[in-house]
Amino acid sequence: VQLQASGGGLVQPGGSLRLSCEASGITLDYYAIGWFRQAPGKEREGVSCISASDGITHNADSVKGRFTISRDNAKNMVYLEMYSLKPEDTAVYYCATEHTAQCMDVSGVLGYRYRGQGTQVTVSS
Repeated sequence: VQLQASGGGLVQPGGSLRLSCEASGITLDYYAIGWFRQAPGKEREGVSCISASDGITHNADSVKGRFTISRDNAKNMVYLEMYSLKPEDTAVYYCATEHTAQCMDVSGVLGYRYRGQGTQVTVSS
């Protein structure tokens, strides 16, 4: 299983970015997938996840109303739309998946076995 995250970059506060994650070696139709992030000197944080069977999503309180996760099973892709970005969103963002259909809680993403290499998001003026 390989996950390839992309779309990070430098953006000003209030700006937006769209992260993409392409999966190979696994058919995402059947599995939950999500994003977590890690900022320098901080604990990893589950950001968002989406279940396979019903498409239900969960988001961390820190990003609710600003981030949206979506999936395109036909392309085996998952996306993270990020709006109203803040300096505290600066981190390396990773996509992750596991052989489970449901994402019950966003913190569960931290335990997912399969992870991508990460993409850097920097929010700064």
